[in-house]
Amino acid sequence: MYTMGIDIGSTASKSVILKDGKEIISKAVINVGAGTSGPARVIEEVTKQAGLKREDIACVLATGYGRNSLLEWADYQMSELSCHAKGANYLFPNVKTVIDIGGQDAKVLKVGPKGVLINFVMNDKCAAGTGRFLDVMAKVLEVKVSDLQHLSAESTKDVSISSTCTVFAESEVISQLAKGTDKRDIIRGIHRSVAGRVGGLAKRVGLEDDLVMTGGVALNGGVVLAMSEELGKEVKTSPLTQFTGAIGAALFAYQKIQRSE
Repeated sequence: MYTMGIDIGSTASKSVILKDGKEIISKAVINVGAGTSGPARVIEEVTKQAGLKREDIACVLATGYGRNSLLEWADYQMSELSCHAKGANYLFPNVKTVIDIGGQDAKVLKVGPKGVLINFVMNDKCAAGTGRFLDVMAKVLEVKVSDLQHLSAESTKDVSISSTCTVFAESEVISQLAKGTDKRDIIRGIHRSVAGRVGGLAKRVGLEDDLVMTGGVALNGGVVLAMSEELGKEVKTSPLTQFTGAIGAALFAYQKIQRSE
């Protein structure tokens, strides 16, 4: 039996197809999200990889910021909070805390047995501490977002980026550049700023191991390291981190089929 999870975020579209609620047989990500061609393209790509058609898939569940745009394709929709908790449990069966940093928001989830969502806090009112924040900083520094991790690792001095507002932080970075501060040190400071902002959310939920970081920003090892330092705990990630919500959606789709039989 095949089930599909589709996670339509603000900046990326992700999809996963599971076999019998266990094995990932295909996965795809398109780096544009809700309101774009991303959802249709990611569906086309993930089904093509699996060699399947819509009628071959027993249940499709959509989640994420743009989930309601897939009413014609998906059988069900569900909150990304529950799907991230479930997906994180698939990747890390002992997970208790999930830090999810997406394109335009940051969430911290408290997770119970079998990936049940117990509690959460969320920052969706400000771009600080999100993927968008890192995009803006990379442009100011004239570097690629994908280069932030290795440049941060070459830092030799502590530079504080203290502003919690994206606009003010941008001005702070420009000021540091004007002083001749090394970009690598500024980038590490930016990573620590993100960790400080999101770490504050995490402490409100209460930190328990396993502590897992998900979302596209978790692909940046510099942010993951800064988060570990900020929280004083190991922060685990997976190469599949960007697919966490889609995995959870596919698992919930499988559960719905099991309950209906």
